[in-house]
Amino acid sequence: MTTTDISTLATALRPVLGDAQVISDRQELRTYECDGLAQYRVVPALVALPRTAAECAATVRACVDAGVPFVARGSGTGLSGGALPHAEGVLIVTSQMRAIRAVRAEDERAVVEPGVINLHVSRAAAPFGYYYAPDPSSQQVCSIGGNVAENSGGAHCLKYGFTTNHVTGLEVVTPDGDLVRLGGPAPDAPGYDLLGAFVGSEGTLGITTEVTVRLTRSPESVRTLLAGFAGTDQAGAATSAIIAAGVLPAAIEMMDALAIEAAEAAVRCGYPAGAGAVLIVELDGPAAEVDAHFTDVERLCREHGAGEIRVAADDAERALIWKGRKSAFAAVGRISPDYIVQDGVIPRTALPEVLRRIAEISAQRGVRVANVFHAGDGNLHPLVLFDDAVPGQAEQAEEVSGAILDICIAHGGSITGEHGVGMDKVGHMPRMYSADDLDTMQLLRCAFDPRGLANPGKVFPTPRLCGEVPGRRRGAHPLQEAGLAEVF
Repeated sequence: MTTTDISTLATALRPVLGDAQVISDRQELRTYECDGLAQYRVVPALVALPRTAAECAATVRACVDAGVPFVARGSGTGLSGGALPHAEGVLIVTSQMRAIRAVRAEDERAVVEPGVINLHVSRAAAPFGYYYAPDPSSQQVCSIGGNVAENSGGAHCLKYGFTTNHVTGLEVVTPDGDLVRLGGPAPDAPGYDLLGAFVGSEGTLGITTEVTVRLTRSPESVRTLLAGFAGTDQAGAATSAIIAAGVLPAAIEMMDALAIEAAEAAVRCGYPAGAGAVLIVELDGPAAEVDAHFTDVERLCREHGAGEIRVAADDAERALIWKGRKSAFAAVGRISPDYIVQDGVIPRTALPEVLRRIAEISAQRGVRVANVFHAGDGNLHPLVLFDDAVPGQAEQAEEVSGAILDICIAHGGSITGEHGVGMDKVGHMPRMYSADDLDTMQLLRCAFDPRGLANPGKVFPTPRLCGEVPGRRRGAHPLQEAGLAEVF
């Protein structure tokens, strides 16, 4: 792709989108060189800012006609490099598509454009007694379109599930540039679950232009508890005991001593002094049920070594308890100039063993790791700390980060729970899946995107050429020979 080709494409797009909606200036393009995972940076050749579904579709068709790859981006808060631009491609940014088209309390549905901020959906539904349940820590800035691409979760996914459990319909632009609908207001459309395939596909199957989400009734009662423990072993044991007792909290979150230190430095959340770990447990639902289960949770925390328990007396105290947890990722910047946010999943009964193993690796490599995670469903978010100004530290941090994912796999877990694979974890996919598994997944990708233009280079470690016969390859792949792909 030459500079002339990109210039021609930009010229074709400006009458469709408007001059201000097509960015080609090198300095302005640098604004979009990374998402929330700043370790990877690529300046796109062109940025397009569609404001309607028709404009988005026209942009994709122009890319297809020119043979130019394209990458979708929402708010740019993703943590896996999923929205990392292509150096010779177009970055299609949906952040200006931010209309809430409908809130239908009678159907428990809302219809929104992809640029709508996650928290704004709940605010729009609140007057009707409803809210949108998936709540990533970045919910004040992340967009619904990005949530769909990554199948985002959040603290309350233990009880309420991930984005895929709350999306009933999509309007999408296919990699051919066609506008199509998947699902709708009603649940469980017949036929193959194309909606389920699209949610979490990280922009490799197309671009979302409208989302129909399920709204959840606001609970009658919400009660939140903060418990301090000597260490993560005791807090992990308390977590398993709560679930084993038949109590399903809306959320159970854990932070270790290093994460607590960072949160205190950043937002002065007032967590128990000297605690080696804290648990945040939140129950919601009918008042009688919440009160009964809350008594059980307090008792189980004390039985498993909680030294201090605080119960939020009102919404202000509840917000303060959550403030430390919600700010944890950014707060680590107070104690380390650089850090990697990891995302893996393990069975929650393996929490004590896995956290001990992470601590051992941290000590052996001399790399600090702060742990903050969704303890209820075993979704870990280790924060690997380093100083990029010190030679070798970044590489050490990457090694520790990868070793943590290997531990997750060894314990029957996954390399990602909610952040996605993106660019960050493509090298780990063959450790979790066989070559046949990966080939089968790529057959689906090729069915949607036979030209391979939609977010190329993401999710799969070895790009396959659509039309190839699946199976073990003999000799070097053509893309490997060209230096564009690596066989792991």
